[in-house]
Amino acid sequence: MDLKQLEYFVRVAELGSFTRAALQLGVTQPALSKHLRLLEVELRQNLLIRNGRGAVPTEAGKRLLEHGRGILHQVALAKEDLSATRGELSGLVSIGLPPSLSRLMTVPLTQAFHAELPMAKLRLTEGFSVLMLEGMRIGNLDMALLYNPSSSADLEQTLLHEESLVLISNAAASSASQEDRGLEGNITLQAASRLPLILPSRPNAFRQLLDHEMTRLGVKPKIVMEVDGLNAILSLVQEDLGHAVLPSYTLAHYPKDSFAVRAIIQPKLTSQLMLVRPSQRPATLTQQKAKSLLQSVVQQALG
Repeated sequence: MDLKQLEYFVRVAELGSFTRAALQLGVTQPALSKHLRLLEVELRQNLLIRNGRGAVPTEAGKRLLEHGRGILHQVALAKEDLSATRGELSGLVSIGLPPSLSRLMTVPLTQAFHAELPMAKLRLTEGFSVLMLEGMRIGNLDMALLYNPSSSADLEQTLLHEESLVLISNAAASSASQEDRGLEGNITLQAASRLPLILPSRPNAFRQLLDHEMTRLGVKPKIVMEVDGLNAILSLVQEDLGHAVLPSYTLAHYPKDSFAVRAIIQPKLTSQLMLVRPSQRPATLTQQKAKSLLQSVVQQALG
C-alpha cells in the first residue's frame, strides 16, 4: 500500500469531495482519481461511493479511514522524532481562532511561533465554533480556541481565560436614560435588554450566552441589527446606531475615549475561553510546543 495513495484517500474521505481534495493536495483531479482507483484495485474493495454531491466512504472505506489516519499520524510522528534528534521541531500546525480574537492574537502568535519553532509551519484559520469543531473532526485543524464549547469525550479542553461581557456604547451618546446608566457605571441585564442592541447572529458564542441568560430572566432583547463581524459592530456603535454586548478586549485596538463601557450585572455574563484539541489524536512534539505558546500568548493578550 502506497502512503501517497493512503493520504489521497484520507483527504477525499474527510472532505467528501475529489475537487476540494485535489485543490488541497495540489494535484489534478484525474491524477487523484487514478491513484484512488489503483488503491481500490489493490485492496479489491470499493472504498468510495461517488455521487453528484461528492464522495462518501463505503463500509470498507470507513474502516480504512480509521486505519489511514493512525498510519499517517505515526508517519508524521516518526519524521518529527528524527527531526528532534537534530534539535529541530518541524511540521505543520493548524490553529483555529474565533473572529473576536483573530485581530488581537494573529500577530503575537505568529511572532512567537516563528521565534520558538523556526523549522515548523503555522496555519491560522478564523471561523465560528461549528466550523472549527468540524475542522478538528476531519483533521484540518490540530487545535482551536473556542468559547463555551459543549463537553465531549472526543475533545480535550483546557480553560485559558474567563471574561465577562460588557455593554459597549458610543462615548458621547445620550440615548441611554438615567435609569439605564444605573449603579456606578454598571447596568443590569434587564435594563440592557431595553436598549437598541447590535448583536452577532447565532450560533455566535456571545449571542448564545446573552440569549440564554435573557430567556432565563424572562426578557427579550431589543435587537435593531444582526451583524456578523465585530469590527463592523463596533463601527456602528461609534455612529451611535446601537449598543454592543462583547468582551472588553475587543476594544484593544481602539482609542480609549471612543466608547463607553459598562459592566453588566444581575447576572454577569461570563464566557469561558477554552483551548480544544481532538483527544483521539496524540499530539506531536511540535503541536505540544505550539499549544504551550498559544496558552502563553492568550495570557499575555488577555491578562
